[in-house]
Amino acid sequence: MRRTRILTSVLALAAGLLVGSPSALAADPPQVALAADTYTWKNARVDGGGFVPGIVFNRSEKNLAYARTDIGGAYRWQESSKSWTPLLDSVGWDRWGHTGVVSLASDAVAPSKVYAAVGTYTNSWDPGNGAVLRSSDRGATWQKADLPFKLGGNMPGRGMGERLAVDPHKNSVLYLGAPSGKGLWRSTDSGASWSQVTNFPNVGNYVQDPTDTSGYASDNQGIAWVTFDESTGTGTNATGTIYVGVADKDNAVYRSTDAGATWSRLAGQPTGYLAHKGVLDAANGYLYLAYSDKGGPYDGGKGQLWRYATATGTWTNISPVAEADTYYGFSGLTVDRQKPGTVMATAYSSWWPDTQIFRSTDSGGTWTKAWDYTSYPNRSNRYTMDVSSSPWLSWGANPSPPEQAPKLGWMTEALEIDPFNSARMMYGTGATVYGTENLGQWDSGGQFTIKPMVQGLEETAVNDLAAPPSGGAQLLSALGDIGGFRHTDLTKVPSMMFTSPNFTTTTSLDFAESNPGTVVRAGNLDSGPHVAFSTDNGANWFAGTDPSGVSGGGTVASASDGSRFVWSPEGAGVHYATGFGTSWSASTGIPAGAIVESDRVDPKTFYGFKSGKFYVSSDGGASFTASSATGLPSGDSVRFKALPGTKGDVWLAGGASDGAYGLWHSTDGGATFTKLSGVEQADTIGFGKAAAGASYQTLYTSAKIGGVRGIFRSTDKGTTWTRINDDAHQWGWTGAAITGDPRVYGRVYVSTNGRGVIYGDSSDADGGGGGGGTDPTPTGACVVTYKITNQWSGGFQADVQLNNTGSTTWNGWALGWSFPNGQSVTQAWNTEHTQTGAAVTMKNLGWNANVASGSSVSFGFTGSWSGTNGKPTAFKLGEQSCTVV
Repeated sequence: MRRTRILTSVLALAAGLLVGSPSALAADPPQVALAADTYTWKNARVDGGGFVPGIVFNRSEKNLAYARTDIGGAYRWQESSKSWTPLLDSVGWDRWGHTGVVSLASDAVAPSKVYAAVGTYTNSWDPGNGAVLRSSDRGATWQKADLPFKLGGNMPGRGMGERLAVDPHKNSVLYLGAPSGKGLWRSTDSGASWSQVTNFPNVGNYVQDPTDTSGYASDNQGIAWVTFDESTGTGTNATGTIYVGVADKDNAVYRSTDAGATWSRLAGQPTGYLAHKGVLDAANGYLYLAYSDKGGPYDGGKGQLWRYATATGTWTNISPVAEADTYYGFSGLTVDRQKPGTVMATAYSSWWPDTQIFRSTDSGGTWTKAWDYTSYPNRSNRYTMDVSSSPWLSWGANPSPPEQAPKLGWMTEALEIDPFNSARMMYGTGATVYGTENLGQWDSGGQFTIKPMVQGLEETAVNDLAAPPSGGAQLLSALGDIGGFRHTDLTKVPSMMFTSPNFTTTTSLDFAESNPGTVVRAGNLDSGPHVAFSTDNGANWFAGTDPSGVSGGGTVASASDGSRFVWSPEGAGVHYATGFGTSWSASTGIPAGAIVESDRVDPKTFYGFKSGKFYVSSDGGASFTASSATGLPSGDSVRFKALPGTKGDVWLAGGASDGAYGLWHSTDGGATFTKLSGVEQADTIGFGKAAAGASYQTLYTSAKIGGVRGIFRSTDKGTTWTRINDDAHQWGWTGAAITGDPRVYGRVYVSTNGRGVIYGDSSDADGGGGGGGTDPTPTGACVVTYKITNQWSGGFQADVQLNNTGSTTWNGWALGWSFPNGQSVTQAWNTEHTQTGAAVTMKNLGWNANVASGSSVSFGFTGSWSGTNGKPTAFKLGEQSCTVV
C-alpha cells in the first residue's frame, strides 16, 4: 500500500534536517535564564505507523526480543504488558541520523548485552557517520563506537540482514557488514572498537539504480548478513564456521571455517539473485537462504528459496512455487528452534493482492501457504485477523476480491518464530508488527489469529500539528505515509486515519481559530485531490478541487473564521478560495512555494514567507505585499505562526548555522521583526495555555538556548526560558512542528521524524491548572506482589502487581516504597515513576487509572544495584499500607 517511506525523510531533510549541525557559540553569553522543570513524556498513541525491517529474539533467554525501525530507533519487548519500550530516545539533534537502525544483535552468552548499528543515510542527506551502540543493560543506557563510514537504516536493502552478529561462543567477537563498498568489519572487544576484515574478498556490487545522482538508489548495498554456525564452536572458543551474505548476484554467499581467518566463496551456490537472509538450522545442518532479484524493501519481481547442507555441500532448491510463478522476491525467513525442520518465509514484495507467508515442517520439502485461492478471486485463509487494537490498519478500505482489508501485510522482510515458543510468531510490515500466539493451528487445520503486536512502538514521521481550543479533537496531526489522525483521547489509538481522501502523506493542516469545527489539510496522493476539508472538527472530511498543475500538498491556511483558505501547493503557485476550495484563484505578489499561515483574529489577513522575505495579504489572500522587514533567514527552513487572540502578533523560527538563525517576533503584522537575543537557534514555534497570572500565552520551541539543544518553554513572552526535556528524551530531529495545548497549561506536542507525536505534561500544577495535579489517593485494601524477574551484574528487572482488594473502584493510583539497598529505577513501563533518594512512587497512566474492586494492575521496571538487591518490605497506596505477598 505505502511505497513512499523514503519521501517522508527527504521532505524532512528539505525542511531543514541538515541545518542542525552544531554552530559556534555566540561571543556574548545569552541573556536568557535557564531553569528546570519536571515533565512526563508519552506518545499520542497511534501504535506503529512505519516499516519494521528487523525483529531479533535472544537465543538463550525467554521473552527477550528487540525490534528495529528504519528511522524511529530500536525497541525492547516487554512480556508483562505485551508492549515495546523505546531504547534510543536519548539520540540528540546533532546525531539525528542515529535514529535509523540498520541492524540489531542480542548476545546469547550475556543476554543483558545488546548492540545496534545506527545511521540513516549513506549519501549526503545524513552528514554524520554511522556507529555501533552497545548496551549491557538491555538498551536502557548505551555506549558508542563511531565508525569511519556511514550506515543506511533508511536506505534501499534495509530489510536484508541481520548485518550485525555476535559470536555465540566467544561473545567478545562481533561482525558487521557495511554498505558502500566498505566491506566486512570485526570487533574483538565487545563492540568497543572495530577494524576492517581486510582479507574478506567481496565488498558487494549491487545498486538499485546506477543513474541516481542523489546517491540514494545508486549506493552499493554491500554486505547484507552474517550468520554463525554455533555447532562449530565449544565453550568460549570462537565459533569456527561463519557465513556472510553479500549484495552480489553472482557471488552472494561466503564462508570461513577457521573463525574468520580465511574466507572463500561457497561452491555451487545459485546465481542471478541476492540473498536477503541466511538462517542456519544447526540441529539439522541446514543453511536456508531467501533470494530476490532486487534489494527491497519495495521492489522485487522474482525469487527462490534454497537449502544448503553444511556437512555435504549439497544445494537444494526448495522454492514453494516455481520461479516462473513468482512476481515477488523472498525475504522474511525463520526456523522453529523448538521443532527443527520447521521453516517459514515471506513473499515480501507481493503488494497485490497481499503478501504471502509460506510454512514447511519437513525442512522445505513441502510447503503450505497462509492463504490460497479457492476459485479466483475468492480466497481461503489459514488465519483470521483481529485489528481491533489498531483499527486504522484497514485504511477504511473496502477492496474487491482477491484483496482484503486489513491486508496480511507488505514489505514483510522481518519474520521470526519465538525460539522458546513455537506458537508465537512476529513479523514486521510497512505499517506495524503483526503476530500470533497460536501458530500451531496452521498445521492442525484450524485458523490462527493474527493481531497487531505493536503497542508502544511509535514510528510515524510528523509534518504538522494543531491543537484546537474547543471541540472533541485534542490533537490533529499531519503524518508521513499514513496521513494523520484526530485524537480525542491521547491514550487511545484512533479508530481511523483521515479519509475521504486518504493522503499518503499529509504535509500541512490548519483550523479556523474562532470556528474550530472548520479544518483543512493538504497532502500527497498518487492520483486524486491534494486538499480536503472538515466542518466537524476533523471527524469527517470531503475533498476539494485542485488548481491546475498541483503535484503535492505544500502548506495550507484557514481564515480565522473559516470563510476562506490560502493554499501554497507543490507544482503551482499560491492560491486562495472563498468557501471550501471548489474554485481557486491565483494570488499575486507572492512567489510559488511560499509557506503560508493565517492571522488568528482577522479573517482577511494571511501571511507568507519565502527566501528571506515575509509577505502580508489584507484581502483574504488575493494579493500579497512583501514586508520591508530585514535580517530574516535567507533560506526556507522556517516555521512561523500568528498568536491566537491578538491581530498581527507573529513569531518566526528557523534559519541555518551559516547565516541568520533563531527566533523573531513581530507585533505589527510582519512589518518589522525583532530577533530574540538569547535564542541561538530555533526551528519551531508554538503557543499554549497561559500560566496562572500571566497575560501572554505560553511559548514552546525546539531550539538551542544557552548552548543547549532542547525543547523549551517560556511563560513571559520569551524573556526567560525553561528547558522541559532532558538528555534521555531528545528524539533526534524535532524541527517540523510544535504546539502547546490551549486547554491544558504546560502540555506540549512535539513532532519527531520517526518516533511519532510526543506530548509532555508539566509537574508544575500551579502554572494554570490542568498541567499537573496531586497523586490520587484511592481508599480500600490493597495487595502488592513484587517479583524480581531477572538480575544481572549491576542491573535487574522487576514486575509489580497491585491488587484492589477493597470494595470500590480506584480512579487513579500511586504506589510508593523505599528501596532497602540504594537501588535506582532506570526505566519503567505501564507507569510513571519518580524517585527521590530511596523513595519511589509509581503512578498510573491514563489508560490504566481505573482498577475495579477485585481487579489488579501490573507494571514493571529495570533498575541498577550494587552489593545487595533486597526487596522492599513496605508499600503504600497514598497513605494506605498494602499487604505484601
